[in-house]
Amino acid sequence: MKRNIEDAFNLHLNAEFYSFYLYLSMANYFEAQNLGGMAHWMRVQSEEERSHAMKFVDFINDRSGRVMLQQIDQPRTDWNSALEVFEDAYSHEQLISGKIDELVELANQHHDHAAHQFLQWFVSEQVEEEATSLGIVEQLRRVGDNPVGLLMIDQQLVGRAPSGDSTSA
Repeated sequence: MKRNIEDAFNLHLNAEFYSFYLYLSMANYFEAQNLGGMAHWMRVQSEEERSHAMKFVDFINDRSGRVMLQQIDQPRTDWNSALEVFEDAYSHEQLISGKIDELVELANQHHDHAAHQFLQWFVSEQVEEEATSLGIVEQLRRVGDNPVGLLMIDQQLVGRAPSGDSTSA
């Protein structure tokens, strides 16, 4: 594995662990707001992000690279509304998509076909991540300040099951 790709993957590994922290923080915010469905959704999302980080750990190790864990920034801990939380989640997914795109470009520049192939799963995953979070944002915008609508969305989100990708590579 070329050093600049290894370095870039380690930086992205940190971003995935930050995503884990961010979604866990969002889950705890919702717990404090007594919105258990949204808390559950965010907790499942946080575990999914942790599994994404571990995919990078495994890939770097499989390519005889060196995983270099870095300090994880403290995530935001407070928001003004459920809508604001999910808007932040959507914005964060857009940011991560951009970072994945940059990694794909780097892999292509260095003709690292293994890295390119590895990243394709993340490209597809980010399409789903953005679509899902945007869908919830749009629902929350539709209900506005209606507490019944908010509770209906909360009950809908409690049904989210773990993705099952936590052990796959």
